[in-house]
Amino acid sequence: MRFRSSYRRASVLGAALAVSVGAGAAVAPVALAAPSASGTRPSFCNHDNRSTPFAQYLCAKADDLLDVRIGDVHPTQPSLGYDEVYYKLGRYTLGKDAINKKFDDWCEADGRVAAASVSPGAHLNDPSSFTCQLAVGAETADSIAAMKTVVIGPGGEPFLTDGHHTLTSFIETPDGGAGLHVRLRVQANLSTLTRQDFWNQMRAHKWVWLRDPNGKPVTVNKLPTGVGLANFTDDKYRSLLYFGRDIGYAQNGLPFQEFYWGSWVRDTKPIDLAKWNQNDHGSYLAAVKVLTEKIAALPKNTTVDNGFTATELGALDQWNGGKAADKGEFDKLSKPYSDAKPGKLAYTLEYKRVHNLR
Repeated sequence: MRFRSSYRRASVLGAALAVSVGAGAAVAPVALAAPSASGTRPSFCNHDNRSTPFAQYLCAKADDLLDVRIGDVHPTQPSLGYDEVYYKLGRYTLGKDAINKKFDDWCEADGRVAAASVSPGAHLNDPSSFTCQLAVGAETADSIAAMKTVVIGPGGEPFLTDGHHTLTSFIETPDGGAGLHVRLRVQANLSTLTRQDFWNQMRAHKWVWLRDPNGKPVTVNKLPTGVGLANFTDDKYRSLLYFGRDIGYAQNGLPFQEFYWGSWVRDTKPIDLAKWNQNDHGSYLAAVKVLTEKIAALPKNTTVDNGFTATELGALDQWNGGKAADKGEFDKLSKPYSDAKPGKLAYTLEYKRVHNLR
């Protein structure tokens, strides 16, 4: 059964919202399927899984836009860059934006670009209190490309393959939580596989990250069972790489892109981080600058990690897009919290200071 609205909640026997994606075109919602005739047994899309708590996700197809309860998603990585989440939470709770960034982030994650209007006292957990730039069903190829991704596993369990930091930020923000819904783009439905075959496929497609922050292997049964800061270990290298986006490399949609770069930093030690202070703005900014300069200067055919080259991991041809340090993305990152438009680092450090997370 398919739903028209991303806000309609799935019933126990219903399947989830699934919007078919047309290449490069606006997307039209799929009509509701006819209900089962009286006395017939629901097929669950060729499954017999009446008891699974994830039955509503069993019918999702690749490229569907699936309405998911954040508390249902299963992570595919053991760690986060905590400082990225602290930036988002700082922006959401200490921000200076005319429209709170959390509404833009939610609308982007939902495939609808950014917030269009926000009512006074609006909350993420009240979708009627804000609107997005695109309506449900009017998504474009570009807006869909920005969405986070999920693979449907055995029993219909949704496994998040991109968006761990975003969904963790949504679950940690005061008006978010595990019950918050957002749509995710389905990469594949592997729900008919055994658990062993499922994980074999996830490894083969590189849709799972099985290394801890020290580079040691992690088994799949040790992955977190849900998003939220307390469920993850902190990877400082992943944090450092986050702040280097569009300065040393560009995101390109490759799952775990920053983790590959982080492993390179940890294992090859291209810069000296012995004196890097994650609680000092100047020290953090200097570390980002030196590291991103190294990334941009790498020969593009250099193998960075797990067989991926610098080009495949988005290394820029010129540091900071060829601009001086007082211009471009590095200049934006450099702005202190006292500025009218603080940089990401400033929000991270201010949030840590306010919440005594140093």
